[in-house]
Amino acid sequence: MFQKNKRQIGAAMTALVLACGSLTYSVIAQESSGDTPQLVRPDGTYPTIPLEKDVVILKVVQNEAVNIQNAPSKEEGLAENLRRMEQWIDKACTEGKKPDFILFNEFPLTGYSSGPRDEKIKYTIEVPGPETDRIGNLARECDTYIIFGSYARDADWPGHILSINPVINRQGEIVQEYWKTRNATRYDPSGEIPTTTIENVRDKFRAKYGIAQEYPVVQTEFGNIAVSTVQLDPLTFVAFAMRGTEIMLRTATGFNPLDVKASAFYNNMYSAMSNISIPADVPGANDFGGGSLIVDNRGEVLAQEPENKEALIEAEINIAELRKNRLLPRYPMEMVKPVFDQFQQELPLNHLDLPPEELPQTRQDMKDYLDRISRWLNPQEE
Repeated sequence: MFQKNKRQIGAAMTALVLACGSLTYSVIAQESSGDTPQLVRPDGTYPTIPLEKDVVILKVVQNEAVNIQNAPSKEEGLAENLRRMEQWIDKACTEGKKPDFILFNEFPLTGYSSGPRDEKIKYTIEVPGPETDRIGNLARECDTYIIFGSYARDADWPGHILSINPVINRQGEIVQEYWKTRNATRYDPSGEIPTTTIENVRDKFRAKYGIAQEYPVVQTEFGNIAVSTVQLDPLTFVAFAMRGTEIMLRTATGFNPLDVKASAFYNNMYSAMSNISIPADVPGANDFGGGSLIVDNRGEVLAQEPENKEALIEAEINIAELRKNRLLPRYPMEMVKPVFDQFQQELPLNHLDLPPEELPQTRQDMKDYLDRISRWLNPQEE
């Protein structure tokens, strides 16, 4: 989460992009070329499946969740948050136009927990699990896609706290589990986010799931969608655009609306952000809560709830018009490549590929660890 007085960073970050210049569904299947699958077509086109209709309806829920860490029990907290999600899904499906997509925020099931890793991991969910099964039933009943975020745990990744965004289709099936690509770093001097992303276990992630799952795009009968919890990171959204994203769905607490608008404009895609609503008595609630919005491919706002309160917004997306003669954005990759080739990331890949007992416990632990492995702070070690 970021303080609003730091949100002007988003303008500078997004400017970097300018320098870079049926119930049928499927995750993009790419033809293989040697050991690396084809991730981007060379002619500016991208894979799609036929549209079921020209105009689709996207609804964004901005709701308040119980922090299950503070509930009488984890089970009671999850049950209450699931009940709240059910109410909002019912509202979205019975009021206004029938939705094709319903987007929730980053923590509708768990709320945001605090404390060390060993404490926080208790308040995560498994995906799939009983909660996603119930939401799948609701998606099937409403005949809509439902997308949301959650902190999650996975037996294949012991000790890691994952940020997962499941995409549930109209048949109630999970068709994609979006990992967070990377955490923003060096924005908050008080500490660093210790959750696990693709970037900090990249090699093991790639070996387990494949390179195409680093920036997956789901082809749906309503358009190509992708989901991300990343903020202030324009190159992430360039990569999703190159993979054929037409509607970028985002979940992130305390986001910057300019980041959403600029990413949509620069990459010629629709986008939406669902943010959580935070109780007014929580310190900084109005800094971090509310502001959910839907924007078109020019970055123009189609719908928005600017206040920190529970709300449901909706917008029409003329996906057929967007897709008409659409090619990938014309990024000047050959021009910028010499510069990019010399840029060295501050933090090495795979830096959380550690035994569970060695994973940083707190935000301060994570900051101290990143300081130790920083290529910029410790150039002599490279």
